[in-house]
Amino acid sequence: MKTGINLLLWTPFVTEEQFGLLEKLKATGYDGVEVPLFSGDVDHYQKVAQALKDNGLACTTCTVMPDEEHNPISADPKHRQGGVEYLKWVIDCCEALGAEVLCGPYYHPLGTFTGVPPTAEEKQRCAEVHREVADYAQNANVVLALECLNRFECYFLNTIDDGAAYAKQVDHPNFGIMYDAFHANIEEKDPIGCIAPNLDVIRHFHVSENDRGTPGKGHIPFGELFKALKAGGYDQWLTIEAFGTSLPELAATTCVWRELSASPEECYGDGFKMIQETWAAA
Repeated sequence: MKTGINLLLWTPFVTEEQFGLLEKLKATGYDGVEVPLFSGDVDHYQKVAQALKDNGLACTTCTVMPDEEHNPISADPKHRQGGVEYLKWVIDCCEALGAEVLCGPYYHPLGTFTGVPPTAEEKQRCAEVHREVADYAQNANVVLALECLNRFECYFLNTIDDGAAYAKQVDHPNFGIMYDAFHANIEEKDPIGCIAPNLDVIRHFHVSENDRGTPGKGHIPFGELFKALKAGGYDQWLTIEAFGTSLPELAATTCVWRELSASPEECYGDGFKMIQETWAAA
């Protein structure tokens, strides 16, 4: 098991300003960090990669689809191709970083709705995009882990069963899904029981509290979740995703209107301790 933390707690775009933070996270005990990929270029992320290497940290990444012109489920083939090109750019940045996993809800722009459930045609169109992108990611040694979001943020994939069925439709060895404890707390009838039947496609795990604040300070049953993961042989990333007010671009969909932790130090310090102790006891 590897422990990480998403740098969205501090910033949507990692620069030299965060390089000192990497040393603190390594000293705390983290194995790696999750780098948000919303902008930038390969040259920039090669510099970030060097900073990670200098601090002995591994890396995962996350992204979202930026707009309708880059929409993998669109009926417009130009928009779907835009989605392919965007995700290939993201994977190029992942390769520059040496990232192991790319996670996130990269199937349609956040907060867009049609008023009806996803159609078979939308899933087929999206699967074609993701199959092509999965080939590209495999060549870059990057695993794809698609995120299921709650119904208030997306309509395409809401539950782990939804995500697992879609992963089987894509049918690519480099393509799976991610379990996020915040979203599962909203959508799953059994947040624990949904893990075992779908663990074959769960490639990443977000340790996210019910209020998206410091893990262990809310009511998510991480002890039971970790037991289910451990019983199934999960031995990959446990990555904290906690939000603050550094995300004005995403505030409308993530609904973060206040600080959710006493401080970033509490979040990454207490959060790390909770993961280590709870996983050991699981």
